[in-house]
Amino acid sequence: MLGSPPGWPAVLADGPVLLRPYRRGDARAWSEVRIANQTWLAPWESSPPGPWAEMNSTRAYAFVYRDMRRAARNGDSMPFAVCLRDDQDRERLVGHLNLGNIVRRAFSSAYVGYWVDARVAGRGIIPTALALAVDHAFGPGQLHRVEINIRPENAPSRRVVEKLGFREEAYHQRYMHINGAWCDHLGYAMTSEEVVAEGGLLARWRRLRAVT
Repeated sequence: MLGSPPGWPAVLADGPVLLRPYRRGDARAWSEVRIANQTWLAPWESSPPGPWAEMNSTRAYAFVYRDMRRAARNGDSMPFAVCLRDDQDRERLVGHLNLGNIVRRAFSSAYVGYWVDARVAGRGIIPTALALAVDHAFGPGQLHRVEINIRPENAPSRRVVEKLGFREEAYHQRYMHINGAWCDHLGYAMTSEEVVAEGGLLARWRRLRAVT
């Protein structure tokens, strides 16, 4: 598409895991999974004030969708809906992954954020999605570095990045305001040179899964 930012729009897939741009018609599925996962997601997210159900309603999705599209068009982010495909190729929205705060030129970096439906957690969906997104960032996305910041208490999220080989390189005190408090975060990062010799992060992840 003429004038589009590098690497966007994009559809990425590995087995049943599919990453694609959000659609206007995702409102109901997005709202359902967000509301069903309040206990699972709310402790870790910097969300706008207000009742969870209201902030994650189909009406709220219209504003979320508008903001994601604008940021993607401007080249500031690559927001992916994370979906699972069944044997009939039907999609189920089960999560979110965003390459955000993209800075080009000498920095060529992005921050990654993600979440997944607790009902499908532990099945390798987010590690696969993250590997797909990082390979895309380092390839068509023309980025050099990706960073992920995670609260120290968030063990499941830390396991995702640690088993993929992200480096822990910083401890950010009072980094983000979440649930009424300024919370510390651990900083993880990866550069393209760290995975190019392995054929990419997805190839690394496939080898790890084969031996575990």
